[in-house]
Amino acid sequence: MAKHQFQTEIGQLLKLMTHSLYSNKEIFIRELISNSSDAIDKFNYIRLTDEKFKENDWKGGITIKLDAADNSIAFNDNGIGMNEADLMDNLGTIAKSGTKSFVESLTGDAKKDSNLIGQFGVGFYSVFMVAERVDVISKKAGEDQAYMFTTDGTGEYEVKPVVKDSHGTVIYIKLKDDEKEFLGKWHVEGIVKKYSNHIPYPIVLNYEEDETTGEGDDKVTKKVKKSEQVNEATALWTLSKTELKSEDYNEFYKTISHGDDEPLAYLHNKVEGANEYTTLFYIPKVAPMDMYRADYQPGVKLYVKRVFITDDEKELLPPYLRFVKGIIDSEDLPLNVSREILQENRVLANIKQGAVKRILTAIKKLKGEDAETFTAQYNRVIKEGIYIDHTNKDTLLEIVRYKSSSEDGLISLDDYISRGDSEKKEIYFITGEEERVLRNSPLLEAYKSASVEVLIMDDKEVDPIVTPMIGAYKEWTLKDITTIDAPDSKTAEEKEEISKEFKSLTDKIKEVLGDEIKEVKTSTRLTTSASCVLKDSSDPMAGMAAMFAQMGQEMPEIPLILEINPDHDMIKKLDGLSDEGLFADISWILLDSAKLSEGLELKDKTAFTTRVTNLATKAL
Repeated sequence: MAKHQFQTEIGQLLKLMTHSLYSNKEIFIRELISNSSDAIDKFNYIRLTDEKFKENDWKGGITIKLDAADNSIAFNDNGIGMNEADLMDNLGTIAKSGTKSFVESLTGDAKKDSNLIGQFGVGFYSVFMVAERVDVISKKAGEDQAYMFTTDGTGEYEVKPVVKDSHGTVIYIKLKDDEKEFLGKWHVEGIVKKYSNHIPYPIVLNYEEDETTGEGDDKVTKKVKKSEQVNEATALWTLSKTELKSEDYNEFYKTISHGDDEPLAYLHNKVEGANEYTTLFYIPKVAPMDMYRADYQPGVKLYVKRVFITDDEKELLPPYLRFVKGIIDSEDLPLNVSREILQENRVLANIKQGAVKRILTAIKKLKGEDAETFTAQYNRVIKEGIYIDHTNKDTLLEIVRYKSSSEDGLISLDDYISRGDSEKKEIYFITGEEERVLRNSPLLEAYKSASVEVLIMDDKEVDPIVTPMIGAYKEWTLKDITTIDAPDSKTAEEKEEISKEFKSLTDKIKEVLGDEIKEVKTSTRLTTSASCVLKDSSDPMAGMAAMFAQMGQEMPEIPLILEINPDHDMIKKLDGLSDEGLFADISWILLDSAKLSEGLELKDKTAFTTRVTNLATKAL
């Protein structure tokens, strides 16, 4: 029997399970039952859709055997089973388990980390919190040979052929000496009811109990084997809402989320009519750890007439709702529906459309702390939705929240409109990479002076792409303050007069700065700063910025416009300065300091430092 080494990440995980995660050992029962249920789901599907696997008398079920004499607990299912390659791929290597993502996501907090176990599909390894040794005996449906996977969790495992009569899997766990609590019937039954009550297959507990017969000297106590189903085995989503309490929904959520947290919200709907289907969706309080990974695991399972079809289909909901967990159970789809058909199926498209509207309606109804929690966790993916889901764009715009130049916390677009100028109907915003820089931008000065609110959009990877395509919301137009004139009290004639008055100065600064800028002009947007820079919104590349960002390509440089404040003392004194060297230094400082104020990179930091030093020296 050949020995194999676990992959590095598996080794890390085993060490973690063995030595660190003791805050919630009982979850190994939840995870093994969940794996067994999935295996039964998969066999149930193929027996109904493939003639080779017809078993008329087959009924899915899970058995848990408690053996106090042997100090062991065993889980037995009659699901699809695994062959040698499956055992090595699913248990010995990363393969589909998400182990690497799990290890990368560890926080060091044992309780939080134990809650991640099931989320990343690494639940099997939780047995090593209690196990001295584990044997996995499995036979794959349709194959003749069974195999046993054995490990003590120290870094090696063995796989060998064995004899097993029927398809399915047995997981035999030799418990550590100090884990005898998991041999107690009442303890294990309580854990099953807590986590797995609505697993749709019977979970039967086999155990021994002392039984006394006779009286007096004839009294005899002996061990009697007993068997008892310990779960309700009813798919919760098939029950009427009137039969269920919030506690039922919350416990079922823990089953499908592999965690201990309650959901932020849930919505359970049965739809009848042209299409008949049931949906049960949950919004988690905490975003899935893989939400921003390309290989994220979808959270929604598809059933047809209570038969599990898939839990790996990303088309069931739009990608921006990938955090939602739950069930879709259709009465109209064929059992043997393929993935290709799923993506084009009209029935599923109708279900998806209805589901999205219900989910977004539920999100809109969140209030107070729940709404704040949702925004903290999911605001960014809602922005993704604004970009890709034009059908529900207006609803998503009601949900999204932004930072504001005049309010603490986050505000909605409706909040902005309630305070805005109802005649102009304009929503002003500024985008950039850092909130602190944006709040202190000279470009905001005129808006602050005029008490005009500006949305601060500092998500550099999303806002510059999404915001320009919003266009308008409830007839209010979104305006980028870097591309429009700022509010001021001067007339067009007054602005023209100022421009003429300082034309010789602006021409001279442009001559000094050369191709570093496209234009120098006087500004009416500045109240305290001497200068600011703007990207030339008329440049052809400016309109393509979002496209380049979306493609992940570096944005070609857009020409800058330097604006100077004619009311600033520095500009007034610069206008009559005869020292050419000093004039050049100040011109460059006006440009570089304006760039720094906008968080832009300086091409020559050494030259900037030298100029500032020269200027300070002359001032002294």
